[in-house]
Amino acid sequence: MTEKAAIEPARLEVVAPNFKRRLSGVTSTLERVLPYQAREVGIAAFGPGLAAHVPRIGLGMFRHFWGRPARRPCRIWHARRNVEMLGGVVLRDVLRMRLALVFTSASQRRHTRWSRFLIARMDAVISTSAKTADYLKRASTVIHHGIDMGSFAPAPDKPAARRAVGLPENLNMIGCFGRIRAQKGTDVFVDALIRVLPDHPGWGGVVLGRATGAHTAFFAEQRAKVEKAGLTDRILFPGEVATSDIARWYRALDLYVAPQRWEGFGVTPLEAMACAVPVVATRVGAFEELVVEGHTGAIIPPGDVPAMAEAVAAFVQRDETARAAMAEASRRHVVDNHSIETEARRINAVYEDVWSRF
Repeated sequence: MTEKAAIEPARLEVVAPNFKRRLSGVTSTLERVLPYQAREVGIAAFGPGLAAHVPRIGLGMFRHFWGRPARRPCRIWHARRNVEMLGGVVLRDVLRMRLALVFTSASQRRHTRWSRFLIARMDAVISTSAKTADYLKRASTVIHHGIDMGSFAPAPDKPAARRAVGLPENLNMIGCFGRIRAQKGTDVFVDALIRVLPDHPGWGGVVLGRATGAHTAFFAEQRAKVEKAGLTDRILFPGEVATSDIARWYRALDLYVAPQRWEGFGVTPLEAMACAVPVVATRVGAFEELVVEGHTGAIIPPGDVPAMAEAVAAFVQRDETARAAMAEASRRHVVDNHSIETEARRINAVYEDVWSRF
C-alpha cells in the first residue's frame, strides 16, 4: 500500500486501523467520522478498501512510531475490531512503539475471554450505546454515532422528493430500508402495513433494499403476501440503491420504520430523523437511546406485528399539523444531540484524556 495521506510524521497523532477489506458498518462509521476528527487532530486511517476521501497512511509511516508526534506525548492507535486491538498490543507491548490504545465497542453481547483480554489492555474504551457499555467489564465513554446534517436534510417539497425517486406523488409514504431478511424484521413491517393501509388509502409503503443468498425465499414470501392483500401498487420494492442516494429516499418519506429483531447500534433512525422523518423503532440496539417516545416517534417490542401496526396507525391518524410538529422535532433532536461534529468532538476528547494521562 502506498502512502496516500498528505500528513507529515510529526503531525500524525492518531491512527485508525481498518483491517477488513470488505465494506462493513464499522468501516462506514470510520469513513464518516474520521474527516471531521481531522479538523482538530492529526489523524489518518490504515488499511485496505477505504474510500478515497479518507486520510490514510501506508506501512512506510510505521518507522516513525518509536518517536513522538510534535504536540503529543505519544500516538494513539484507535481500534474497532479484535484484530486491530491485537495489532496495537503487538506494536506497543512487543515492538515497544510509543502508542496508547483506544477501542470502540459496538457489541451487545457477552465478550469472549479473548476479547476481554484485549479490552483490558486498552488505555481507554468507547461504547456506542449504554447497552453496549453494560456488557463491558470496565469503564467506558458512551458516544453515539453521528449524522452529517448537510447530507441528511429535510425535503422542501415532499411530492417533488417522491417524484425524484420514482415514488407515487399522491401517497404519503412509510419506509423501511436495509437488507431484506428476518433479522431485519422486514416481514413485521410488511404484515403491519397490510393491516394498516386498507383503512388509509392516501398512504403507501416502500421496502428499500435487497435479499441475498438464503434470504431470497423470505423476500419472495413478502412479495407474495403483498400481492395476496391486493397492495402491490401501494407497498413497493424498488430494490437496492447506492449509499450516496439513500438520503433522497429518506426525504420522500413521511414515517420511517426500523423493525429489526436484533441490531448492534442502528443508524437508520438518526438518518431518517435528520431528514425530518419521525420513526417507529423496535426496542433493540441503541434505538431506545435515539428515538424520543411521543416526541420524535415510538418504540415497540421487536417482532410484534400488532404493536407496530398500532404505532404506525397512530401516526397516520394524526392531523397534518401534528405530523409536521413531530417531523420538526425529529430534525431538531438530531441536530442538537447526534451530529457528526458532536461525535467527532467527543471521540477527540477521549484522546485528549488519554494524552493527559500518558
